[in-house]
Amino acid sequence: MYNDLYTAWKQELGNEELGKLPSDFYTKIAEYLKKLREEDRMLDKRTTKATLLKKEEKNAKRMLRELVQIRYKKLVVNSAKGKIISTGFLTAEEERIYAGLMPLPEACKNFLKNLIHGRVPKMDVKQERRRAVFRFLKDIPAIVGADMKVYGPFKTEDIAALPIENAKILMRQGLAEKVEAD
Repeated sequence: MYNDLYTAWKQELGNEELGKLPSDFYTKIAEYLKKLREEDRMLDKRTTKATLLKKEEKNAKRMLRELVQIRYKKLVVNSAKGKIISTGFLTAEEERIYAGLMPLPEACKNFLKNLIHGRVPKMDVKQERRRAVFRFLKDIPAIVGADMKVYGPFKTEDIAALPIENAKILMRQGLAEKVEAD
């Protein structure tokens, strides 16, 4: 697992674009770090193996910390630009983070549009979220909605009411379509 972490870390450092990670990457890394801690507890601290194990754990934690920070920064920058990132490049945990970031650029755009038209937008502390009904075109895992509630997972042809912000993202990615009422 150390080599997988090193490869992912090196890839993110040397590339402006988000690298592809397996969806269970962080789960495996967490298990790996847990195994290192358990093994460290069983060893005599004065042995060479214990010293090397400690260094491995320290390096793995540093690379993991940097990897998460770099990937988060790339997500935020792409979100601010309104760029859609394919969910194939994200882990399951990152997909939930990204789903929460996407409504932000749209809100800023609407805020600016209102100001330019001479309207002072109302900024309610407790803003009511609009929902719409959508049909799913592909299977997707559970997502965290703009209202911080979990929705899904969804199968092809499922129908659900989602916050508009999330539904727009799913439509742009070709994962869902709006159900029109007659």
